[in-house]
Amino acid sequence: MGRYRLHVNGERREVDLPAQTPLLWALREQLGLLGPKYGCGVGACGACTSLVDGQAARPCVTPVEEVRGKRVTTIEGLSEDGDHPVQRAWLELGVPQCGYCQAGQIMSTVALLAANPDPDDAEIDAALRDNVCRCGTYTRVRAAVRRAAELKRGER
Repeated sequence: MGRYRLHVNGERREVDLPAQTPLLWALREQLGLLGPKYGCGVGACGACTSLVDGQAARPCVTPVEEVRGKRVTTIEGLSEDGDHPVQRAWLELGVPQCGYCQAGQIMSTVALLAANPDPDDAEIDAALRDNVCRCGTYTRVRAAVRRAAELKRGER
């Protein structure tokens, strides 16, 4: 067991876990952050996607010891009231069907738009290719990414 001080959603938090425990379990079980979902446990589905130092990461395969000194952001940390441009775009376009994958889709989109504020469809598809949506909302996801980019630029 080890005590790890983490910087999660703008707050310093502590967890007691073995070093190789996946970050996902620290977030969900010890910190009560249920936005990142457990999907596959091998980093293949994207349901758990969160940001580590602004980059999309898979907490299900990221050991808690690897995030010491790094900023972790889950969907709960994007905004207090859902007014982040990506969240607004998702709601405006009614993207979710079942919603299970949406937190991961949103977090991957946040990372994409931070790196590329005006991605084309091929860039959107490449950035979100590892976020699996069993409901098949990919067309709405792509439209929402474009809309979020507009909102970030201040376009109406």
